[in-house]
Amino acid sequence: MADVTQGLCPHCVNGSVLEGEPTGAMIDGAYFAAGTDASQSTKAVLLLTDIFGLPLKNSKILADVFAKEVGCDVWVPDMFDGRPPIPVSGLDAYLHDTPGQRMSLLTKLGFAWMVIQYLPALIRNRSSVIDARLHAFITKVKEEKKYERLGAVGYCFGGAAGIRLASKDMIDTVVIVHPGRCTISEIQAMKIPSAFACAEEDMSFGPDLRNKAEAAFAERKGKDNFIEYEFVDYKGTVHGFAARPNLTIPVIKESFEKVTTQIVQWFKKTL
Repeated sequence: MADVTQGLCPHCVNGSVLEGEPTGAMIDGAYFAAGTDASQSTKAVLLLTDIFGLPLKNSKILADVFAKEVGCDVWVPDMFDGRPPIPVSGLDAYLHDTPGQRMSLLTKLGFAWMVIQYLPALIRNRSSVIDARLHAFITKVKEEKKYERLGAVGYCFGGAAGIRLASKDMIDTVVIVHPGRCTISEIQAMKIPSAFACAEEDMSFGPDLRNKAEAAFAERKGKDNFIEYEFVDYKGTVHGFAARPNLTIPVIKESFEKVTTQIVQWFKKTL
């Protein structure tokens, strides 16, 4: 059951819709934002979405930003085969957008009922299924576009997928943004340059796991399996702040802008 729900928490279905409209295109079911720098034509970034998938336009808008700022093509694959576990209509404010809030009993019951309703969809999109879809997409896009290097940035549900993907020989660098449920063994298996963007309050990637994760990378220093890494903490934020930010809150707006810059700079350095 834990694998099925991917550590689904109230913040996973909380947040806001970004203003503006995507400027890219849908190609074979995936969203594509063309790069702006011809010298980056052999590189691409994959954006792995949160649990709302492509129907929530935030991931597409972010892909447009990265295509412009990093300069390479950006793809948002359909990890859910057209049927995301949670529809955009399920975006609800079970918790506030800042740390320290607690759910009432009534709100807890409402969230539990929501999980029960969407359980079949969560089962349909369990980790093994998601990973197989991503592997197929990466193989296809590499063959068709002749990319020599691929990076990935994963948010929430997609962050957990990005961690697992980083242990395979399919991408070259990764950014993990407030990931969904993951284990320390999955993190220890990562073998490519890895950046983490961490929320202050995160039921899926809490302080204990976050600290163990950084320690796992630090332990490799001076060893053959050392990889470049970084961990950045964003105070005053909760899980989901970088994917579905409430930009009316100054600390959220500032953190959203900073994490976006972190992602851009990481790919400029490691892709």
